Amino acid sequence: MDTSNQNDIDNGSELLSDNQTQLVTFEVGQAVLALEISSVQEINRNLKLTHVPHAPHFVRGVTNLRGEVVTIFDLHIVLGISPADPGSGRNLIVNHDGELIGLCVDKISDIMAINSSELSTPPANLQGVPRKLIRGVYQAPSRLVMILDLEELLGSCKEKEAA
Repeated sequence: MDTSNQNDIDNGSELLSDNQTQLVTFEVGQAVLALEISSVQEINRNLKLTHVPHAPHFVRGVTNLRGEVVTIFDLHIVLGISPADPGSGRNLIVNHDGELIGLCVDKISDIMAINSSELSTPPANLQGVPRKLIRGVYQAPSRLVMILDLEELLGSCKEKEAA
């Protein structure tokens, strides 16, 4: 998937049957993660960020995206994964309750449509990502894809911010 320019995401929902879910898959460290495409507004390269004094440690900064201020969260820190090179990666811009939030990831992998019946509950021995942040898992042919619970993820960020 070419994400070299700012791209609006078309969720393509008219092409899916009722029991299918379309996912954007991405990597953070060694973890392969996904979000439902309907929650992703766009994908872009790391933008010029403005440092925010006294912001929580997981906030990389803010950026101006076509007149909207977007807070960029570093998913490495949020998920407890070793940080990557600050200049690398991509941002998944999500719209959460009317607020644009950027999630900094290492690499965008793919967009895939899966049947809801192919999703499993996260295994008890899941390693690398806090289990409460995972809504389900999908066993792809060569890897395990963990589907993030966006509400829980952003709630976890608010908890960290309050601490």
